[in-house]
Amino acid sequence: MDGTEGNGGQPGPADRSHRSSVSSVGVRAADVLVYLADDTMVPLAVENLPSLTAHELHQAVREVLQLPDVALDAFALWLVSPLLEVQLKPKHQPYKLGRQWQELLLRFTDAPDDDVAMDEPSLQFRRNVFFPKRRELQIHDKEVLRLLYEEAKGNVLAARYPCDVEDCEALGALVCRVQLGPYQPGQPTACALREKLDSFLPAHLCKRGHGLFAALRGRGTKAGTGEQGLLNAYRRVKEVAGSESEHEASLSPHYRAYLLKCHELPFYGSAFFHGEIDKPAQGFLHRGGQKPVSVAISLEGVHVIDSREKHVLLGLRFQELSWDHTSPEEEESVLWLEFDGDNEGTPVNKLLKIYSKQAELMSSLIEYCIELSQAAEPATPQESAAGPASAPGSSPPPTQHPQLRRQGSVVCSRIQHLSTIDYVEEGEQIKRVKPKRSTSFFSRQLSLGQGSYAMVQPTESLEQG
Repeated sequence: MDGTEGNGGQPGPADRSHRSSVSSVGVRAADVLVYLADDTMVPLAVENLPSLTAHELHQAVREVLQLPDVALDAFALWLVSPLLEVQLKPKHQPYKLGRQWQELLLRFTDAPDDDVAMDEPSLQFRRNVFFPKRRELQIHDKEVLRLLYEEAKGNVLAARYPCDVEDCEALGALVCRVQLGPYQPGQPTACALREKLDSFLPAHLCKRGHGLFAALRGRGTKAGTGEQGLLNAYRRVKEVAGSESEHEASLSPHYRAYLLKCHELPFYGSAFFHGEIDKPAQGFLHRGGQKPVSVAISLEGVHVIDSREKHVLLGLRFQELSWDHTSPEEEESVLWLEFDGDNEGTPVNKLLKIYSKQAELMSSLIEYCIELSQAAEPATPQESAAGPASAPGSSPPPTQHPQLRRQGSVVCSRIQHLSTIDYVEEGEQIKRVKPKRSTSFFSRQLSLGQGSYAMVQPTESLEQG
């Protein structure tokens, strides 16, 4: 399972994927169904299924869909169920992992025995967590862009990617353009959009009387209907000159525009895991309890997302954290995140404890993402704390999008909502890891060279998500 990632109980593609990918298994041949992000399927008749690798099935899917070579890196095969999601490595044998599915559920989820017994994974063709966003910007193939768009859209609509209302409307407008064609005055009306609003906006923003309306009022903007805001954004979608002559070809710029907008979300392309964190003690009795969270891990960092409130609680780049995990054999399954902060004006180290049976998976994925980032973009002594420099001989990304800075944005960290363990340097057993920084309990962290690990500024770096 090293280098793979899982997700326990998170909303998203798994919710509509409780189905089998093997329709028949004989001595020689089997019909395998591989599901795409738009919920369509690719049937494959294969020989000797039990010994087939993920790489071989991946190649078969690419041949059926006639995808270009970039799809080899852009997509991966996943085993997905409502209880767990696992990205497969090329050498994995999907059939054998499917036969071991219940063992994986018992190891990495807290699902009841009855749910474990009934759960069955499907094989899905989805975005590769290790595919860099900068390479995604270089894709021009229409079908590859469409598949990436469909997956991103599903994550937005499922609120797996928390978005501000303005961004939801902008993304929903692009979905309107793809599904309904260019905007025509008077068509569609706000009433027509209302009928299928959940096709364009996340469900929690479509609820009458709260959700979108409450979010609008909470952000200090004028209250109004979601349909009207979506309609206004749809009206502003720009058309590409000369593209109307060929409808399908004209959609590629809108697929790309949707992906570019999603690239502004710091957790785009992440693998998602289920966990819980302690609530801050409140009231006279200092009652706390725990709250469910999603942990999103990508090539760029780690984000802890409130599963109920649909906003980021903590966002850290790998340069800003140390981490470790404990297993059930040691004590309890926990992922520890350590980062710099302050306590009433005093610089301290903060420890966040994430309870999850997937702590081992998360820790392995963090380590692997750091290894990939170091191999692709080696650090130089001159590099600043803003991030690693580009690899020698490589061209810079075509576009750099600024982090979202709206006050109260759902992608900004809310450290005040976290219950952390704060500590400072004390004792000889804690090794000092950098000048002017409180020491770390953990040795596992991104190493960018001596002196390159800069002090985290919570009011800037962390609030950007």
